[in-house]
Amino acid sequence: MGDALPVVVIGAGPQGLAAAAHLTERGMPFVVLESGSAPAAAVSEWAHVRLFSDWSELIDAAAARLLVAAGWTAPSPGQPTGSQWISDYLAPLAAALADRVRCGQRVVGVSRWGRDRLVDAGRGDRPFTVHVQPMEGDEYRILARAVIDASGTWASPNPAGADGLPALGERGAAGWLSYRIPDVGSPSGFERTHTVVVGSGHSAVTAVLALAELARRDSATTVTWALRRANAANAFGGGDADELPARGALGIRAKEYVDAGLVSLVTGFRTERVAADGEGRVLIAEDGRRLSADRVVVLTGFRPDLSFLSELRLQLDPVLQAPARIAAEVDPNVHSCGSVAATGAADLAHPEPGFYIVGAKSYGRAPTFLALTGYEQVRSVVAELAGDHEAARRVELLLPDTGVCGGAGPFDAPDGSIGGTCCLPAAPLLSLTTITPDRS
Repeated sequence: MGDALPVVVIGAGPQGLAAAAHLTERGMPFVVLESGSAPAAAVSEWAHVRLFSDWSELIDAAAARLLVAAGWTAPSPGQPTGSQWISDYLAPLAAALADRVRCGQRVVGVSRWGRDRLVDAGRGDRPFTVHVQPMEGDEYRILARAVIDASGTWASPNPAGADGLPALGERGAAGWLSYRIPDVGSPSGFERTHTVVVGSGHSAVTAVLALAELARRDSATTVTWALRRANAANAFGGGDADELPARGALGIRAKEYVDAGLVSLVTGFRTERVAADGEGRVLIAEDGRRLSADRVVVLTGFRPDLSFLSELRLQLDPVLQAPARIAAEVDPNVHSCGSVAATGAADLAHPEPGFYIVGAKSYGRAPTFLALTGYEQVRSVVAELAGDHEAARRVELLLPDTGVCGGAGPFDAPDGSIGGTCCLPAAPLLSLTTITPDRS
């Protein structure tokens, strides 16, 4: 029964669809289960955002071969928006895979058929059982020879609370807190308001830039950027040293806006409470500082949803919740390089044979995941499942450097110093002017 069963791919995003393309080339039966109503449902939620990767870094090789055979023409070079990524690549790819991509099918559990997590006897010889709850109808199950979890982390954003839990009052502030990069097309609801952006990654920088453009056109629109760290050394990225120029340009522009006073920068602000009181809507830090806001955009990263994998035997890093073998490569406490090693099937394997977590979810809570990383992962994983162990071991990817190198450094270091455990000795990266917000 084993080889006749399908490989179940969870998620019809970029990595899930790429996995399907590789499975197609290998002649292996599979089904892709997507919880959203259409393929690339998560990408559609940030369709207005322009990627910093070029088209050449956003298209999987096997997917391209499949599409070209169907008459597809690759897009011209450039950085697409999320909407263009869907219309010009992901949607055609899903269409080429036809009915093997099933939408509106949420995976609610994965286990071994007839074996719970405790049972050793015959475990590796049993197929996986994948329990699925469709948007309409009753729960059902699929028996699978292997499972590739490419479900991503988009549905599990981190909270504003600095301790990893929602800040006091955060759950009740849904009306004026958002966990998505804002679409500032007119009208957006951000005009003539004061917005606080919480977070320091590329998503936060992108949001700050979009809101700063509004502020430049209208002085009644104001923006505050709240960072948890005591300094902003890494918040602006690698600039001209970034091997993805569009990514480096984000940080350069953000620093220009801060220096010009279009964005007020607040450091060491760790949110403890979210409140709406007589002074209006406010964020209150652990040290008592207050930031008033009409709107708050929380972009503090994402975390993996492991709830439906509780019956599987996983080997996860206790800090990042990523596969243990890759954790040291991507841990921001150790370094912030983009030039980490590519990860393949051997790095992603768990004590549960035939189960792999790929894509952004494979990085757990770590940031800086690139589509290229996921495409290399699924190429290697599918080769391993097909028995082509040599191809699975082969590395076919060199990741572009971010231009930021070194450990994340002491969390409360006020001088901008970074650690020296990665590539360079400890050194300050950028000098900048911290601007006190007008409304605090």
